[in-house]
Amino acid sequence: MKDLSDATLLRIFIGEQSRHGHQPLYEALVLKAREAGLAGATVLRGPMGFGASGRVHTAKILDLSHDLPIVVEIIDSPEAIDAFLPTLRAMIGDGLATLETVRVVRGNRP
Repeated sequence: MKDLSDATLLRIFIGEQSRHGHQPLYEALVLKAREAGLAGATVLRGPMGFGASGRVHTAKILDLSHDLPIVVEIIDSPEAIDAFLPTLRAMIGDGLATLETVRVVRGNRP
């Protein structure tokens, strides 16, 4: 348990159809995070949700949405995440992002 450390989790809420230039926004965010040397990023697709518009997006077969919720999670040191925020702000449009302090537990590495 000696590998505990504090980090910042950046969680970004967008729609599946959100774009940055010619590519999906979630893809552009992950690539920019990698380019910035951040520790890691994960994209999660939600089966249901709603945002500022109040419109419910769902994957139910009878009400199939083409804009399901997407959450992009990026984790790194507070300093690295803070340095990435201007890039994020320029990319997310009407998306929403949250920051939280997390404790990182690293597994055993061979």
